[in-house]
Amino acid sequence: MLHDADSLILELQRLRERPSVGDAPPVLSVFDVTTAGDPASYLERLREPVEAGLRLGLTEEFCDDDLPTDELPDWFIDVSGDRFEGAPDFAQLGRERHSKLRGSGNWRVQGWLFRFAPDDETRGWAWWDATVVGKSKVRIWVDSWGESFFGCGDLRWVAFTAGARDVDGPRLARPEEWAAEIAGRP
Repeated sequence: MLHDADSLILELQRLRERPSVGDAPPVLSVFDVTTAGDPASYLERLREPVEAGLRLGLTEEFCDDDLPTDELPDWFIDVSGDRFEGAPDFAQLGRERHSKLRGSGNWRVQGWLFRFAPDDETRGWAWWDATVVGKSKVRIWVDSWGESFFGCGDLRWVAFTAGARDVDGPRLARPEEWAAEIAGRP
């Protein structure tokens, strides 16, 4: 799926402010996350790199040169490097847990950022929302255009390194499930 400027702008808006129920696609994909700490702090950390990537998707040419990293949080740069000793504990723990997944390698900052290139077809998701569903439980909702299998290694990487103990999914969900969750209903 290509991400054009309009879709990146909409993602940024949804990242900053919960979308309306009426705008939901017919199917969403959801990741169930167990956090290593406070879910609100986790979501704040999760949104920072995603926002930086989306903003770069709107402003950069994505040539062969390195992309600017000044909008990324230091912890994400540290954990996505060769030597990640400077990364905080939550990020190192997430990196270790991500590394234990079968077939999951660690991401480098530039490789991760290039997933936000508008003409890159490997990012098979668009940010929809994130919700707190328990003391250490979060759900990440994305639009995968109804696909149950899609490129999401980049999303798993940021989810783990933001401080996840576990990331389960994706699974397809009706938007009514998300709507009930944001309304506080089971």
